[in-house]
Amino acid sequence: MTDSWERARQVLVSAGLPPDRLADCRPLTGGTYNTVEELRLVDGDRYVLKIPPPETVPGLRHEAQLLLSEAEFYRAAGTVGVPAPSVVTLGDGHLLMTAYPGDPWDDSATGAERALLRGELGGLVARLHEVTGPAFGYPSGALGPLAPDWRTAFTGMLDAVLDDAVRYDAWLPVPADEVTRTLRGAYDALDEVTVPHLVHFDLWQGNILVDRSVGAPRIGGLIDGERMFWGDPVADFVSLALLGDIRSDEAFLMGYQEAGGRVEFDEATCRRLALYRAYLYLIMLTETVPRAVGEERVKWAREVVGPALVGALDDLPPAHRPY
Repeated sequence: MTDSWERARQVLVSAGLPPDRLADCRPLTGGTYNTVEELRLVDGDRYVLKIPPPETVPGLRHEAQLLLSEAEFYRAAGTVGVPAPSVVTLGDGHLLMTAYPGDPWDDSATGAERALLRGELGGLVARLHEVTGPAFGYPSGALGPLAPDWRTAFTGMLDAVLDDAVRYDAWLPVPADEVTRTLRGAYDALDEVTVPHLVHFDLWQGNILVDRSVGAPRIGGLIDGERMFWGDPVADFVSLALLGDIRSDEAFLMGYQEAGGRVEFDEATCRRLALYRAYLYLIMLTETVPRAVGEERVKWAREVVGPALVGALDDLPPAHRPY
C-alpha cells in the first residue's frame, strides 16, 4: 500500500468514514501549491483531499494556512447556494471536501455556450459578493489578525508580497521601491470600501468547473478558494479577466448585474482595480522563485505578466516614475 493510500485511509477515519470503503486514490493535476488527490469509494462517492506542502518548503507570506481560508470560502459560498465543495473535515495538515461535477473550463465551448456560461458565472459571483465577513483581510491569519478597515488590510497584503519579492530577489519590470511609491499614490481610493465582502480572488478558468453531463454546459462548481479574503468585491474582477479587462466581458457583467451585483467603473473603482491587478501580478512574478518553475514559465511571466504589471501601474495616478 502506497503512502498516499495510507494517508487517505487515515483521513477517512478522521472524517468518520470506513477506510475499507476506499476504492481508488489518484492525484489531480492543475494545482501549483498543495498536493491534491481524488478519493473514490466503493459506492461511487467522490472526495477531494488537499495536503499542504511541509512548512520547510519556501512560499509567500500570505500562503501560510491556506486550507483554513479555503474551508472558509466553501462555508461562505454554501450560505448563498453557490455550487462549491462542502468541507467534510479540516484537520491538522489536510482538507477533505466533496467533489463537484465537471472539468476545469477549457476553450472547447462555442461562442454561444461561452456567453451563457459567462452570464451564469456573473450571477454566481454576484451571490458570492452578498456574503459579508467580520473584518478585512485573510481569515487564515497568515498576515496577522483581520483589520478594521480595507486600507489597512490591503496595504498590508501589498507590503507582504513586495517583501517577498525582495526576499526572493524576484525579477520585476520595475524596482520594488518604485512599485511601492506608485501604489501609495492610489491608497486613498481604498477608503471607499467600508464593508468586507467575500472575495475568491482566483477565479480564472482553471478554477471553474463546467458540467457537460446533461444538455447544455453549465457551471458545475467554483473550486480552489484558498486565496479568498474579506475585502472589496471589485478585486474578483482581476482573475475573472486574467491579464485582460472585465469591462469588455458584457455577458459576465450582465449576469452579475441581473443577479444584484453592483459595480460602476468610475475613477475611484478603476484605481482600486489597478491596485488589485498589480497585487495579483506581483504574486505571479514573485512566486516563480519559491515554486522553482522552469525556464519556459519564467520566460512567459517576464514577457506577459511583467508588461501587465507595468500597465496596472500606468493606470494609477502619476507619480515620480523613472520607467
